Parts: sequence; structure tokens; C-alpha cells
Amino acid sequence: MTQIKLTVLSSCCRSGYHKTGDEFIVSDLCPPLCAELWHRAYPYVFALQNGALLDSGESKDRTFTVSCPDGGRVVLKGELI
Repeated sequence: MTQIKLTVLSSCCRSGYHKTGDEFIVSDLCPPLCAELWHRAYPYVFALQNGALLDSGESKDRTFTVSCPDGGRVVLKGELI
């Protein structure tokens, strides 16, 4: 199965759950992310795992960046590996 690497770019997580630099590899199971952050990332992960190119403004790409719905306290980058 196609793998996606998720990297925490920055973190001011209220619970201290996510730390800057944390990395997760997603293949077929949900990584240990809080539900809200996973909810934001999952549509992009699913698309990349199924061969999509993501619209990135002027270009198409196989990476994405999402932020925590709690005011963007955690920023997560995803990329096809």
C-alpha cells in the first residue's frame, strides 16, 4: 500500500500530545494523532494513497499542509513516499 509521511512542522498543542518534529508513516491504519487533526488530514491522505495529485495553487503536488482546528496550534505536513 502507498505510504504517506506525516511530519509535525510546529506545535503549541494544549495537551502536549504533538511535538514539533514528530513523524508518522501512514499505510493502512490511522496514526496516533488526535481525532481532530486526523479528521483534517485524512481526506488528503486518502487522495494521495489512491493516486491523486493535489491542487496546490498554481501547480499540482503530492504534498499537503493542514492545521489543527483549534486555532492552528499544530501544523502537519503530509507527503507521498
